[in-house]
Amino acid sequence: MGMIRRFALILFSYLASLSGFTVAKFVVEKNSLTITSPDSIKGTYDSAIGNFGVPQYGGSMAGTVVYPKENGKGCEVFDQFGLSFKSKLGALPNFVLVDRGDCFFALKVWHAQNAGAAAVLVADDTEEPLITMDSPKEEDEALKFIENITIPSALISKAFGNELKKAIGHGEMVNVNLDWREAVPHPDNRVEYELWTSSNDECGPKCDMLMGFVKDFRGAAQILEKGGYSQFTPHYITWYCPKAFVLSKQCKSQCINHGRYCAPDPEQDFSRGYNGKDVVIENLRQLCVFRVANESRRPWVWWDYATDFQIRCPMKEKKYNRECADNVIKSLGLDQRKIEDCMGDPEADSDNPVLKAEQDAQIGKGSRGDVTILPTLIVNNRQYRGKLDKGAVLKAVCAGFQETTDPPVCLGSDIETNECLHNNGGCWEDKALNISACKDTFRGRVCECPLVQGVQLEGDGYSSCEGPGRCQFNNGGCWHDTRDGLTVSACSDQTIGCQCPSGFRGDGAKKCEDIDECKEKTACNCPGCRCKNTWGSFECHCSGDLLYIKEHDTCISKRAQEEKSMWIAAWVILIGLTVAGIGAYIIYKYRLRSYMDSEIRSIMAQYMPLDNQSEVPSHVHEELKHAETST
Repeated sequence: MGMIRRFALILFSYLASLSGFTVAKFVVEKNSLTITSPDSIKGTYDSAIGNFGVPQYGGSMAGTVVYPKENGKGCEVFDQFGLSFKSKLGALPNFVLVDRGDCFFALKVWHAQNAGAAAVLVADDTEEPLITMDSPKEEDEALKFIENITIPSALISKAFGNELKKAIGHGEMVNVNLDWREAVPHPDNRVEYELWTSSNDECGPKCDMLMGFVKDFRGAAQILEKGGYSQFTPHYITWYCPKAFVLSKQCKSQCINHGRYCAPDPEQDFSRGYNGKDVVIENLRQLCVFRVANESRRPWVWWDYATDFQIRCPMKEKKYNRECADNVIKSLGLDQRKIEDCMGDPEADSDNPVLKAEQDAQIGKGSRGDVTILPTLIVNNRQYRGKLDKGAVLKAVCAGFQETTDPPVCLGSDIETNECLHNNGGCWEDKALNISACKDTFRGRVCECPLVQGVQLEGDGYSSCEGPGRCQFNNGGCWHDTRDGLTVSACSDQTIGCQCPSGFRGDGAKKCEDIDECKEKTACNCPGCRCKNTWGSFECHCSGDLLYIKEHDTCISKRAQEEKSMWIAAWVILIGLTVAGIGAYIIYKYRLRSYMDSEIRSIMAQYMPLDNQSEVPSHVHEELKHAETST
């Protein structure tokens, strides 16, 4: 039994090392580390994000670096040395610097977290390019504490670590800012992400973590997908069997399509339980479930299938088979025939198009490295580092949205703080209208003048937001009232703020009172006038046959007014006749002159023909003939 298990492990390692890649390209994902003090080492440095814990994607952390000389490698519990890294009230949190070596990276971080550290920096012990600190794989017991690591960590170079230790040794306060805001690209309003996973649920704590993540993240993933905010694609890692082993019993039990697509034995024991071949076939089925669901424009159904399958068809209960899978497919209303056609024949000595595409996709393209770690999450073509936890992954996905395009699921209180709730984020606001220029985003607030009922307000967003048509919505927050069919408002697009209209007085915002012009004797003060106050105005009547002229606040005789009107009408008629006479005279003179010019030209043409006149008008010939006869 021991020999078989060892052979399985050797074969698995060999398969993993020959996964179809000619040259493996593993990309170390980095975040920005900036020293803000002291001046001697101020600047920005590279740091490699650890592949466990919770990196603060989309955010940043400021802290003070501390280096414990006792237990400098962090391999022992810090309590033994009486060390605590809990920050005092009002002070920056402590980032613990430890040296590489003697124990797992994750164990160092675990010990520092238990002692109160907010983050951990691990200084390399060799001058080399930065590597990714991964979680241990040797012991299942070691993996148990990894699930409980909730702080971020990063590896720094040996030289940089020495500079930090030197500054701390000289008694200087070393302040640092860890920044993950650019760790995930965020070019537009849609995030594209993929999960490299497996249907195998018998690989220990890592499989339990993966299965738990798929179950927990399903709701958020489907909200993002249904809302058009994201495009998710599941992937499955496969290996191929070297030709020298294709006919071996081991490869036949772990591979399909004559050794082209393989998976390690779930129990790492060929003599019992399920085989790697079973895992490859179920992985292929889940890929085809996604493809068929995507064709029906329901790609989010993959999350339902993956979750339901692990609940209803676990290996641990010996239900990991086709019959159970078919029942899950049927319950989700998927087309079984299309899925089977997509899967093809696992016994065929030929490529399977679906799995071949998966092997090709494992190879890194552009800035993305090869997929070599299972599971692997990729967000906007950048590999995620950290544990697969719903909150941590949602932070990374939300960090991929362009500012101000974050969907509501990214603005929940469990993954970010709404900065607009405190002092309106320092942005402009109109409390009367209950509108604000503060917009909460995943990375923080921005101040932008809002669009209100189709009207785009303009301004800097901090001190002012104004725009035409502001009185169209809620009267600009100003006082307004309606009486007897007449509506008046203290809001005007030509004025700033609220000002009571003519005939009213008040603050304009909450109150405008009618001015009694009669009582205050501001109108209708002429002799014989009678004043009557109205809402927003007044009426003035004159005694007898007098007529009130409001513009002059005076009364005049109606007869005088009529005589005045008659004189005005007479003058209008007289002026009109004069203009008509002048016009007629001008027309007469013009036509007479034209006629005379024509006659003179005709007579002259008989004795001195003009170059541009070939004919003589007939009436001129007749007159000349008559003149000759008379002579």
